[in-house]
Amino acid sequence: MLGFGLLRSPQLLLLLPQLGIGVAAFNSQARTMNLGGSSSRSGALCSPSAERRRQQCVQLSAVPGADPQRGNELNYHDIMTRHPENYQWENWSLENVATILAHRFPNSYIWVIKCSRMHLHKFSCYDNFVKSNMFGAPEHNTDFGAFKHLYTLLVNAFNLSQKSLLPKKNVKDLNKDAKASNCRSSSSHTTNGCRGEKERTCEKFDESAMSFYPPSLNGASFTLIGFSKGCVVLNQLLFELKEAKKDRNIDAFIKSIKTMYWLDGGHSGGSNTWITYPEVLKEFAQTGIIVHTHVTPYQVHDPMRSWIGKEHKKFVQILGDFGMQVTSQIHFANEAPSIENHFRVHEVF
Repeated sequence: MLGFGLLRSPQLLLLLPQLGIGVAAFNSQARTMNLGGSSSRSGALCSPSAERRRQQCVQLSAVPGADPQRGNELNYHDIMTRHPENYQWENWSLENVATILAHRFPNSYIWVIKCSRMHLHKFSCYDNFVKSNMFGAPEHNTDFGAFKHLYTLLVNAFNLSQKSLLPKKNVKDLNKDAKASNCRSSSSHTTNGCRGEKERTCEKFDESAMSFYPPSLNGASFTLIGFSKGCVVLNQLLFELKEAKKDRNIDAFIKSIKTMYWLDGGHSGGSNTWITYPEVLKEFAQTGIIVHTHVTPYQVHDPMRSWIGKEHKKFVQILGDFGMQVTSQIHFANEAPSIENHFRVHEVF
């Protein structure tokens, strides 16, 4: 992204389905969002909405398969409010975005994961998912291992969340009789400066107790959602798709992905903001995954980066030609391009 540092640090989110007794998914689909991490990063988990209940976020420490957090402008709310510049964007803190997504996708688990590296405190770099240059512009290939990394991260995150959410209960028994546990964090202090041994509550919501079932990979279905720079991860998955299917576990995981969202994608490179290679998109179309693209003038109408709009149009066209179910929507089309509307795509998609 050119011109504004905050755009180079979008969070990665993963929404996972709430599984009740005998229920393997919600509303026929589960949802996710962006991806991150390959050796020890923290993430935030928000419980699904319950009637007349407030949502609550839990800070999970050291998820194996995720890198440490390093100075991302879009950060936890209490960190952003103390920053001399980033306080103005506190509405888009990780907790608040997780809350927005929880309302957008009820009955889902939401995982917030950040990029693995920041260059000059401005450029998000997802080195653990795609080969990138100094500024985080992707250098896509077919065998980097993004799918394997994502799958491993999910397995580790599920295991850690079960331990954090159910520290004194037997997970198997709770899955059988649907007993619930309060959201609690087991961390004492995390490397990203977040407080430990305290429940982290989503901004503007009370610290009321939430009860929900522990997440499980068994029978789960997923939706991957990429925002801004985070879309480079979704693009890398497309390049790896053919090779990744050769692994039995990864192939099963791919088949559990039901929907993918690209939200106003962009990066600091001069091409491949949207994938337009027919051979790559043909392989993708064969998965039957539903695709949604949501863009704003900030990206697709930028005269200094005219290729973004052209690539987006071609991406949608090629997928449609291959018979894929794909939708495209531009938001705030009659308004001047702005970073605020870029962030607001979270609220309107």
